[in-house]
Amino acid sequence: MNAKSHIQSYSLFGETSELEDELHVESIRARSKRHNWELKPHRHARLHQLLFLTGGGGEVELDGRSLALPPPCIVNVPRGVVHGFQFAPGTVGTVVTLTSHLLDHCLTGSDRLRAALSNAVVLPQPPNLHSLTKGIEEEYHVPGFGRTEVLRGLAGAVLARIARCIDQTLGDGKKGQSNPLFARFEMLLERDFRLRRSLADYAAELAVSPTHLNRIVQRSTGHSASQLVNDRVLREARRLLIYTNLTAAEVAYDLGFSDPAHFSRVFTNGTGVAPGIFRRQIEAGATAPNQTVTQSNSNPTRGET
Repeated sequence: MNAKSHIQSYSLFGETSELEDELHVESIRARSKRHNWELKPHRHARLHQLLFLTGGGGEVELDGRSLALPPPCIVNVPRGVVHGFQFAPGTVGTVVTLTSHLLDHCLTGSDRLRAALSNAVVLPQPPNLHSLTKGIEEEYHVPGFGRTEVLRGLAGAVLARIARCIDQTLGDGKKGQSNPLFARFEMLLERDFRLRRSLADYAAELAVSPTHLNRIVQRSTGHSASQLVNDRVLREARRLLIYTNLTAAEVAYDLGFSDPAHFSRVFTNGTGVAPGIFRRQIEAGATAPNQTVTQSNSNPTRGET
């Protein structure tokens, strides 16, 4: 675990300037070789990344879980997820980075796709994705008339195919109907989860009753709205305990709790262990509890779901 007071956030790894385009494509080699094939844990606040490995291999860390990368495979990295890579030298593949704007454009009206893509996963790469990823590479590097529209179309198709793979792997957990209210709630939650807002506050800003909001969230995710709020706080708490040297009390204050003891109770109820025990388990290389990270047909080196 790095002794840091915060989690490093980049645009692309090692860069802080915004992307010039709404989509970026580069080889794994282009950036990884400069860093001795290792990209330290970091996250992207407004970017969604897709990695397509076709040769070589290595290991990825996703929110505290280390997973093997047996090619050909896909790594889906949603915005905000802390991730790092240790690639085998000479690893071959492509990294496609999408801005939040492009992601929202591609997923408008499809909560089910959005829900599937919110999972950080490593999956075997289906053969029908190869031609689409090659098409994105070619269109990105050799721009022509209608480039933006072609890239948006290809990106949407790739996202839908990956979402389908994730949905098939995870089962029936997230099969909600599309609802713009749910998408707006997700945006508010991501913006304000540190403020400890009540469900009534979120509902009031969305101009609906708490009961109606809860019904929409339940239909979209299978979980209550309050559970989504709590899960978002716990997810950030786990990240801070894994990747920073903040004390449990400092994590509590960072997440908007006025009483560290209250935070400790919430964390223990949600994960099954107290914050201090959770951190010691991580430092000892144990499984990080209650994190949604899935891998198919490969063997995690630390922690398995």
